[in-house]
Amino acid sequence: MAKQNIAEQFVDILARAGVRRLYGVVGDSLNPVVDAVRRSSAVDWVHVRHEETAAFAAGAEAQITGRLTACAGSSGPGNLHLINGLYDAHRSMAPVLALASHIPSGEIGLGYFQETHPDQLFRECSHYSELISNPRQMPRLLQTAVQHAIGRGGVSVVALPGDIAAQPAPDKTAETALVTARPTVRPGDAEIDRLVELIDRAERITLFCGSGTAGAHAEVMEFAGKIKSPVGHALRGKEFIQYDNPYDVGMSGLLGYGAAYEATHECDLLILLGTDFPYNAFLPDDVTIAQIDVRPERLGRRSRLDLAVWGDAKETLRCLIPRVRPKENRRFLDKMLKKHAEALEGVVKAYTRKVDKHVPIHPEYVASVLDELADDDAVFTVDTGMCNVWAARYLTPNGRRRIIGSFSHGSMANALPMAIGAQFTDRGRQVVSMSGDGGFAMLMGDFLTLVQYDLPVKVVLFDNSSLGMVELEMLVAGLPSYGTANKNPDFAAVARACGAYGVRVEKPRQLAGALKDAFRHKGPALVNVVTDPNALSIPPRISADMVTGFALSASKIVLDGGVGRMLQMARSNLRNVPRP
Repeated sequence: MAKQNIAEQFVDILARAGVRRLYGVVGDSLNPVVDAVRRSSAVDWVHVRHEETAAFAAGAEAQITGRLTACAGSSGPGNLHLINGLYDAHRSMAPVLALASHIPSGEIGLGYFQETHPDQLFRECSHYSELISNPRQMPRLLQTAVQHAIGRGGVSVVALPGDIAAQPAPDKTAETALVTARPTVRPGDAEIDRLVELIDRAERITLFCGSGTAGAHAEVMEFAGKIKSPVGHALRGKEFIQYDNPYDVGMSGLLGYGAAYEATHECDLLILLGTDFPYNAFLPDDVTIAQIDVRPERLGRRSRLDLAVWGDAKETLRCLIPRVRPKENRRFLDKMLKKHAEALEGVVKAYTRKVDKHVPIHPEYVASVLDELADDDAVFTVDTGMCNVWAARYLTPNGRRRIIGSFSHGSMANALPMAIGAQFTDRGRQVVSMSGDGGFAMLMGDFLTLVQYDLPVKVVLFDNSSLGMVELEMLVAGLPSYGTANKNPDFAAVARACGAYGVRVEKPRQLAGALKDAFRHKGPALVNVVTDPNALSIPPRISADMVTGFALSASKIVLDGGVGRMLQMARSNLRNVPRP
C-alpha cells in the first residue's frame, strides 16, 4: 500500500470529522490537496468563482446541518478572499475549517511572490489559526483545529504550504478520536437557585430570545406558559421561536415590530435567553435582568446584569420548569398581547392600500407573495440591507423553514453564496435567495456556480436600482443620498445568457405566476422583480437617538410597513385573553 502524503491525510481527517465538501478555487499551492480530494470517495471539491463565496457557502452548510464544513483558498490573494465569509461564519457560531494554502515553506519571511501570513491574518475571525511548517505536526494540528471549530462553535484556520502538503505523512502517527458534536451545558446549582428566586419574586416577566433557543421551542413555550410571560425575539431568534407561540409579542431592534420593545421595558424581570442582541439602546436599564447563554464571554456585554447564568437555553429551562412556582396573574401578558395586535393592525393598514396595483412593485408585496408560495420546509437566504427588513416582517416560520443571513456580521452579497451551500445539503429541498440588486451584483459571478452544478436555487431579486438601506441611513442622518444609485442590466436576461431560467417582473399581476413558474423549473432560476425605490416611509419625528443608536421603540422606528401573516397570529393569540 502506497504511503499517504500530508494532503491525503488532511482530506481523510476532514472526512472522519464529517466534512462532505471542500469549497474553493484551485491554485498551485492547493494542488496537492485538490488532487487528494479528486481521489477521495468521501469529500467532493466544489469549484466556486470567488473564495468569498466558498466561505459563505461553507458557513451556510454548517448552519443547516450542524456539521463541520470546509473551504479553501490558495496562497496569498486566494486565501485572503475567504476572510469576509469566515468572519460571518465565526460570528454565527458555524463550525468551519478553512485551509489557507501557503507559499513554499523555505520562502516564508523572505518577501516571496504572493506572500502573506495567513496564520496571523485570520486570528481575529477564528478560534484557532496555525501554520503547519513541519510534516510531524500532522495529524495532531489538524485534529486540534477540528476540535476548536466544533467544540467552540466557529472557525479554525490551517495554513499549509504546498510543498509540505506534498511530503509523505510521518510514520506511526496516532489518530485520536474526533469530537463531532457539542455537549449541553448545565448551569451550576447556585445560579439555578438564584434564578428561581428572581422568577418567583417577579410579577411581570418577559423572555427575550435569540438563536440560542434553537431546538428549545417546546421548553420556551412551557416555561412562558408557567410564568405567564410575553415572548419577544431578536432577528436570529425568529425562525426558532415565533411559530406556534401564543405568547408572541414580536421582534425588537431596528427591524422590529409589535410590542417587544414595550414588553422588555415594562416588565420587572427581563430574561435574555440565548441572545447576543447587539443594540443595547433597545434594552432597558431600569429593570432586573438575567441572561442565560452558552458562551460565558457574552454574559453582560450588552447590558447591566443582575444575574449571569452560564448554560445552554434548553438545558437551563429543563432545570427551571419543575422548580419555579406557576403564576396565576396574566394581566401583564394579556396587556402586551393586546398592544402587539394593535401595533400590527396599524402597520398592516399602511401596507395594504392598493398594493397589488402599485407600479413599481412594493417590495413588501413581493415578500408577502413569496411567503405564501414558498414550500413549508424552504430555506431562505437573505441579503443584508432591505431584504433583511422584508424577511423579518414577511417570512413566516413554522419550525421547518430556515432563514439564514449575515445577521451578526452584516455583510453584503451573502444570500447567493449561502444558497449554494444550503442547496448542496439537499437538492430536493427548495432554497430561495432573497437578493438585493446591490448584493447580487457584488458576487454575481457565482450565479455561474449554480449553472455549473445545476443547483435548483431560486434567486428572487429585489431590484430597486439602489443601495436602499444605505439611502435610509443617510436620510435618517439628515444627509442627501449620494453614491447609492445602481445602473442595472436586465438581470433576467443575464440569467438566461448564463444558461439558467430568467424572468423579469414589472407589474404586480405578473408576480405570482412568475414565482410559480420559477419554483416549478427543475434547475436554477432568477426572478428579477423591479421594486419601488421609494418604498420607505419616514415618520414625522426623528430623534438624535435614532440616528446614533436606533434607540426608539420599534413602533416608532424609521421603517414602516406591513408584517404579513404575523397579524393573523396576533389576532389568534388574543383569543387566549380573558374577556372582562
